Amino acid sequence: MNKFGDLKTKTVKELEDIAKQIRQRILEVVSKNGGHLSSTLGATDIIVAMHAVFDAQQNPFIFDVSHQSYAHKLLTDRWDEFDTLRQFGGLSGYTKPKESSSDYYMAGHSSTSISLAVGAAKAIALKGEGEHRLPIAVIGDGSMSAGMVYEAMNELGDRKYPAIIILNDNEMSIASPIGALSRILSQTMASSFYQKFKNMTKDVLENLPSGATYMARRFEESFQLITPGILFEELGLEYIGPIDGHNISSLIDTLKLAKNMKRPVIIHVQTTKGKGYEIAEGAGSSKEHWHGVGAFDIETGSSNKKSSPKASTAIFSETLVKLADEDTKVVGVTAAMPSGTGMSAVIEKYPDRFWDVAIAEQHAVTSMGALAKEGFKPFCALYSTFLQRGYDQLIHDICLMNLGVAFAIDRAGIVGEDGETHQGVFDISFLRAIPNMTIFAPSSNNSMVEAMKFAKDFPTPCAFRYPRGAFISQEDDNTPFELGKSYTIQEGKDILFIGYGNGVGRAIETAKLIDATPTILDLRFVKPLDRDRLMELAKTHKRWFIFSDSAKIGGVGSAILELLCKENIRDIDLTSFEYEDEFITHGNTKLVEESLGLLPEQLAKIVDN
Repeated sequence: MNKFGDLKTKTVKELEDIAKQIRQRILEVVSKNGGHLSSTLGATDIIVAMHAVFDAQQNPFIFDVSHQSYAHKLLTDRWDEFDTLRQFGGLSGYTKPKESSSDYYMAGHSSTSISLAVGAAKAIALKGEGEHRLPIAVIGDGSMSAGMVYEAMNELGDRKYPAIIILNDNEMSIASPIGALSRILSQTMASSFYQKFKNMTKDVLENLPSGATYMARRFEESFQLITPGILFEELGLEYIGPIDGHNISSLIDTLKLAKNMKRPVIIHVQTTKGKGYEIAEGAGSSKEHWHGVGAFDIETGSSNKKSSPKASTAIFSETLVKLADEDTKVVGVTAAMPSGTGMSAVIEKYPDRFWDVAIAEQHAVTSMGALAKEGFKPFCALYSTFLQRGYDQLIHDICLMNLGVAFAIDRAGIVGEDGETHQGVFDISFLRAIPNMTIFAPSSNNSMVEAMKFAKDFPTPCAFRYPRGAFISQEDDNTPFELGKSYTIQEGKDILFIGYGNGVGRAIETAKLIDATPTILDLRFVKPLDRDRLMELAKTHKRWFIFSDSAKIGGVGSAILELLCKENIRDIDLTSFEYEDEFITHGNTKLVEESLGLLPEQLAKIVDN
C-alpha cells in the first residue's frame, strides 16, 4: 500500500493535497540529486487522477520516455526510497519493472508509448481480459513529433482496440485554445452527453437518404474543423479535450468516461511545465534548462554545480560556429536537443542553415543526405543513444549513397544518472559494420577542434564521438587529423596502451600508476585503423591494452584483433578495458566505473599483474 492509501476512496480535496505533497517531495529530491523536473511536476495531477480511477497493478500504465513518472513512483511504494533517485544502487529516473511491479515497461527514449499500448491492447484482447484491463499511455506533446507515434495511432484507430492515450500538451504546440469558444467546446466534448450525442448522430447518418447524409456529414466535419481533435478523429480515435490538466476533478470524470467508451480514446490535456514551482513555471527561454537539471537551490533556482573544465560539447559548439562563419556550405541538424548538443548558438546565428527538427532522428539523418548531395557539408549532432534511432537511415540514405554527412556523436560512453537507456556505448560497434563509414575520435579539447576540421573537409560519411562533460585528457594536441593515422603520445617499451577517444585520458592516468613505462598511442581512427603503425608496434610490444568507452563486442579491441588475425600475428597478449556484454546501470559516473573495475587505479593493478 502506498503512503496515502487507496486513492479511489479520496475526495477531490484530499487528492489535491496529495498532489501538493508529491510536488514538494519531487522538488526536495531533485534539488539534491538532479533529474527531470518541469515535465514531471506538470504531469503530477494527471498521474494522481490515473491512480484515483485505475489500478496500476492491473492496468498497464505506460509513460512515454517515463521521465515524467516521478509521481507514479511516489504513489507506488517508493516514497521513502525516493531519496535515492538516480543514485548508484538507488531508484532509476525512469520506469523500471525490476524496481516495481507497478512499472509496466522500461523506457527512456521517446515516442514508444502508443505502440506499447497497441501491443498491450492486443494481448489483453487475446487473453480475454478486456473487462478488467485497459492500457493507459501518457505521452507529451514533444514526443508527438516522431513518426512512430502516427504509425501506432494509425493501427489503433483502424483496429479499435480499447485504450486510453493521454496527450500531455504542456506547450500548447498541438492546438491553442480559441478564447471562450474553445473553452465551451472543450467542456462540451468532455461530457458524457456529447459522446452519447455523437454516437446517436452516427446512427442517424447511416439511415439518412444519400443527399441528406452528405449535408449532415458536411455539418459534422465543419464542426470538427473548429476543434483541435480533427487529426485524431481522422485516424479513427475518439477525441476528448483539451481539458485542464491541473483540475483533478475534471481529469477523473474524463478518465471514467473514457474507461466506459470501450474504444481507443485520446484525451488532450493541457498542463503547465514546472507546475507548483514558480521559478520553473512558464520558464520561457530557460524551459530546456528546467527539463533536466543538476542539483540546485530551491529558494533561488540557482545551480549548485561546481566549476569544472570546459565540456567537450562546448568545444563542439564554439568550433561549429567558427566553421560556419568561414564556409557558407556548412549546415547542420539536431533532434530536439539544441542545447544538449551545443547547437543552440549556431542555430541562433544561422537559423537558415541549422535546424532543430524535434524528436525525429530518422528524418534528421535522411534530410542531411539530400543536403550533402546538393553540395553542402552537414553536421548531424545527436547523442550516441539517440543515433540508434536513425540506424536504417545511416545505412540506406547516407552510406549507401556515400554522402559526406558528418555525425557528431555526443554523450559517448557512460553518461551517469540516466543509466541503461542512455549510456552511449554501442555507436562504435554498430557504425563499424557499415561500408563507406569512417570513424574517429578526438581525445582532448584541441584534438576536438582538429577532428572537426577534418570532418568538415571529408567528402564521404564520417562519425566522431566525444564524452559527456570534459575530456579526461587535457593534452595540448594540435596535430591535424590525417585519415587512418594514429598519434603517439608517449614512447615506451614492451607494453602498449591504445587509447581511443576519452579512453586516451584513462590510458594516460593509468600509465602514471604502473611500474613500467608503456607506449601510449592515441588511435584516433578505428575505421580505418593505422595498420602500418600497429604492425610496427607488434614487433616490439607484446602486451597490448585497449582503453575505450565503448562496448567490447564489435568495439576497438575487436577491430584490432581482426587486424591481427588478418595479418596472421598471434603472439600479442591483448586485453580490452571496454564494457562487457551487459547494460550499464545508472549512478554517479565514477561509482559506475568503479563497479565495472575501470578506474585507473583498478586498471593499473591488472596491468602490473
